Amino acid sequence: MKNDRLIDLGLTGYGELFMSTEERLDAKKPKVEAISLAALTPFRNHPFKVKEDEEMAQLMRSIADAGVLSPALARPLPDGGYELISGHRRLAACKALGMDTMPVIIRDLTDEEAVITMVDSNLQREHILPSEKAFAYKMKYDAIKRSPGRKENGDQLGHQIKSIDSLAENSPDSRNQIQRYIRLTHLIPDILKLVDEGKIALTPAVELSYLQPSEQEMLFSVMDSDEVTPSLSQARRLRRMSEAQTLTDDAVLQLLSEVKGNQVEYVKVPVDKLRSFFRPDTSVKQMTETLVKAMDFYNKHLARQRKDRDAR
Repeated sequence: MKNDRLIDLGLTGYGELFMSTEERLDAKKPKVEAISLAALTPFRNHPFKVKEDEEMAQLMRSIADAGVLSPALARPLPDGGYELISGHRRLAACKALGMDTMPVIIRDLTDEEAVITMVDSNLQREHILPSEKAFAYKMKYDAIKRSPGRKENGDQLGHQIKSIDSLAENSPDSRNQIQRYIRLTHLIPDILKLVDEGKIALTPAVELSYLQPSEQEMLFSVMDSDEVTPSLSQARRLRRMSEAQTLTDDAVLQLLSEVKGNQVEYVKVPVDKLRSFFRPDTSVKQMTETLVKAMDFYNKHLARQRKDRDAR
């Protein structure tokens, strides 16, 4: 019986017989193509923000002068076009410069491979917000768990440890630090923004992540109105009260009204009210130092007046 099925024996194709080893290797290298910007779709739920900052301005100047030196990476979409894996900042810069295409390497990747590659390529950035790391690590962690062929030991705790260890292998952060970042994904957006702004440190933020969303909303309301943030000790107490189901508005107000050991009180004065007394190029720091010296001089002046009155 005739068998029409083709069997791949792994033999070299006829055309490859006349290639050198160097030519064969070159043929297998991923090719860079000029892809239309309109055909590129940002990665779904991309956790890294594209900001219009000085780094973006420098990138745009570089592309305007020399073009895109490092190609982006994308994968084909089932309905046409490509999903961008890495190169979102380059895409934004090219669009802002009015370009039509950019160099891209096209590679077939599964959903899990795409997430892992996207996260790994972006974690090399110099400046990354805590929220960006949090959701990036969470996406990669979930992708590793879904990856086919993974041998999990069936125990839920062991499953998590093994996945986290795998996640930490090629990451700039330790296993424990990665777990802390992933906890940040449980924060409400308003509190997570305070973490990005440096107003709440990572460790207190992790403690706050164990509060229920409604409790976090209540906490943020107090923090926002009184312009205070909890210390690590206070954050731990808030978590314990949440676990004991004793976290109320009054409890939050009382706890946050406590003066922290390293707390410094500030007097807030709008900068525009001070500008009229200084040169336009005077920095806020210089204005502050001048005001402190002026108040010191004024106090000494008052002391001399009192001394003169007492001497009469």
